[in-house]
Amino acid sequence: MRSPVMQCIGIPGIPLIQPGDDLASLIAQAIQDVGETLQEGDVVVVAQKVVSKAEGRWVHLGSVVPGPDAVVLARAADKDPRLVELILREANEVLRVRPGVIVVEHRLGFVCANAGIDHSNVAGDEEQVLLLPVDPDATARRLRAMWQQWFGVHRLAVIINDSHGRAWRMGTVGVAIGVAGLRPLSDRRGTSDLFGRPLQVTVIGTADELAAAASAVMGQAAEAIPVVIVRGATYDAGEGSLADLLRPRELDLFR
Repeated sequence: MRSPVMQCIGIPGIPLIQPGDDLASLIAQAIQDVGETLQEGDVVVVAQKVVSKAEGRWVHLGSVVPGPDAVVLARAADKDPRLVELILREANEVLRVRPGVIVVEHRLGFVCANAGIDHSNVAGDEEQVLLLPVDPDATARRLRAMWQQWFGVHRLAVIINDSHGRAWRMGTVGVAIGVAGLRPLSDRRGTSDLFGRPLQVTVIGTADELAAAASAVMGQAAEAIPVVIVRGATYDAGEGSLADLLRPRELDLFR
């Protein structure tokens, strides 16, 4: 039996993205420039940061006037009140606060630190910050449709990924915040294990696993690899969204 193989192919050469750039075309051209193409079954993982940049999600803190709630919260978190104002605007709810971090439920529904607002790998002065994309699922769908046409493929999936911390473990890992062309969860309940016993609780976070695999190639610093083609992955094709990955509040043991 041939051993299964999965490749993660980083795509270099993508220029620094500016607001309004045609991200789909720039990435497609970069794929071709390195002698690659997209094949049936490929998953293209795109870093959130280049999506946010193309969407013009920049904010200069000098343009932000903090409200009273932001001023109070900033003291508890030891943060710039203007940054805290942006965090509150991007959040549905503040869940935890300690010096250096504000944990919120983001407007997109997931729990994260500081509403995902980032300074790292953002050009300009220290007062320039980058917010998460407006609708990562919609962006993933648009990219998928463009690349299906460009490369002449049908079975193609797209994931927008970001780096998140975890409640149970140290360190950040890549997670999916937008998907298209695949079901983010693979429900294996009712199928059999190696010994014929039916699985009772196994639901695999396929989109997050693929996002994390791509993050290992993307890196977190100056690698400049914001796009990774994952080839040979096993996933369930179909329609899905970020919402599929979010634990319902009534099952959330941390709130």
